[in-house]
Amino acid sequence: MKVPFPQEGIIAALTIPTYARGRVMKRALAAHLRWLRVQGIHGVLALSSTGEFPHFSVEERKAILELIAELAAPLPVIANISDIRPSVAAELGKFARRLKLAGVAIMPPGMYPVSDADQLAYFQYVADATQLPVMLYNYPELMRNRIGPKTIAVFARHAPLAAIKQSGADFPYHEILIKLGREFNFKVFTGADTRLPELLALGVTGCVGGLANFIPDLMTRIFQDFRKNPLHQSSLAAVQVQEAGAIIDRLSFPRNVAAGLAARGLEPGQPKSIISVDSARIYREVVLQLRARFTEWKLAPAAP
Repeated sequence: MKVPFPQEGIIAALTIPTYARGRVMKRALAAHLRWLRVQGIHGVLALSSTGEFPHFSVEERKAILELIAELAAPLPVIANISDIRPSVAAELGKFARRLKLAGVAIMPPGMYPVSDADQLAYFQYVADATQLPVMLYNYPELMRNRIGPKTIAVFARHAPLAAIKQSGADFPYHEILIKLGREFNFKVFTGADTRLPELLALGVTGCVGGLANFIPDLMTRIFQDFRKNPLHQSSLAAVQVQEAGAIIDRLSFPRNVAAGLAARGLEPGQPKSIISVDSARIYREVVLQLRARFTEWKLAPAAP
């Protein structure tokens, strides 16, 4: 049975632990997903930027999607099918449909500049091939190309746009997206984990982010506190999330999220890129600093 697309809540942009040669650590992934379910997250974004999808071949991405669909159940799984090649994105979208996933996420094709018209044509081509609810995934710092309001509005009229995820430095863009979402009936999720309380007050319905991998208890607490009392934005959990975010940001993304996993007692796997001696040293320092904070905050290590 197909799981419905999540309308709100905390969705983990899932990390994918691998061995040195890139093979997925299935036991570690299964243990991580079991723990996330217990912590009350509302869904999973598979093969996102946090999941380092460019490191995997098309066949590896299919195998990972199938594995996550199995291990994450009954949580809804959204498959990031983004690729510079439209045919690959379409192929992955069709595979996600065969797996009966909740929906797909699509980023603009990266590296080369893309006009708004060509970007829209790309989204429509992939959505037509996929036939699943779509989350447009805006992260211009990573993909070079921004998804503009006109593109979103036209796409929403002709495709099953369920949500948009806003990541990156353009924080005020959330307000424009929230207005569009109300007009065209789609949800807005943020990737700005550390600013979740103020964004919930603005009108986002949840967060799709990396911090949920290792502090899902804090993230879900912020969400539930807001649902109980929308006027109360300041909480201990929000302060702790901000501090955790500041600590890990000594490292580059997404290696910073791996340090958070290690500090919480989870298996982050081996780096998928070459890591310098200096970065390895900072990584160890961040893990130790976070581990001390988690002890101070009385956050139990993740269950095996």
